[in-house]
Amino acid sequence: MSFTKTLWTETADLQETIRTMPFNTELAAGTLPPETFREYIIQDAHYLEGFARALALAAARAPDPETIARLAGSANGAIAVEKQLHDEYMSLYGVSETDFAATPPSRACDHYVAFLIRSAAVDPFPVAVVALLPCFWIYQRVGTAIHENAAPDHPYRAWIDTYASDAFEASVQGMLDLTDRLAEDANTATRTAMKAAFERSSWHEWMFWNSAYHRQGWVRPE
Repeated sequence: MSFTKTLWTETADLQETIRTMPFNTELAAGTLPPETFREYIIQDAHYLEGFARALALAAARAPDPETIARLAGSANGAIAVEKQLHDEYMSLYGVSETDFAATPPSRACDHYVAFLIRSAAVDPFPVAVVALLPCFWIYQRVGTAIHENAAPDHPYRAWIDTYASDAFEASVQGMLDLTDRLAEDANTATRTAMKAAFERSSWHEWMFWNSAYHRQGWVRPE
């Protein structure tokens, strides 16, 4: 069994919780309230900027030109593809630049981004890479599962098609291949740290969606 398959197997319960959580089941059915999705895309836009920064940081530490190009390309793709997707939905749901600027990152978003940037900056390179993997892999798995049964007029069709596309699948496979190569050369302690980082990032994915579903923003102390 490959290292990445082991990662998924060892977090199977968490991955199933993500797949069947209310946000994703209602998104799949097309019944997720528009106001909930509206808040989600605002937070996702905040997250993607941080995710791109983490990818760029990791790219700067990569050991070879091919890996630099892969991670830097993913950072560029995270901005370009998602900007197009969010521009469409933000326009559809009436989210102005002023609205976006006035909505700070949620606690879940801020916590996740901080974890990724810290990992990209200071953790061993293989650990940094695997911390970035769940955002690719979980979205691809969730998007593909929803796409299989989504009606052509599904209200969130553009979101579904993005994460079920061949182009996104190729980028995910590239990250999986990179992770497996890094794990082959890693010692036992590093592989253990990689597993812990994958589980932590997967937990952050769950927390991000759960926070979006319950519309939990940044709460200032009284």
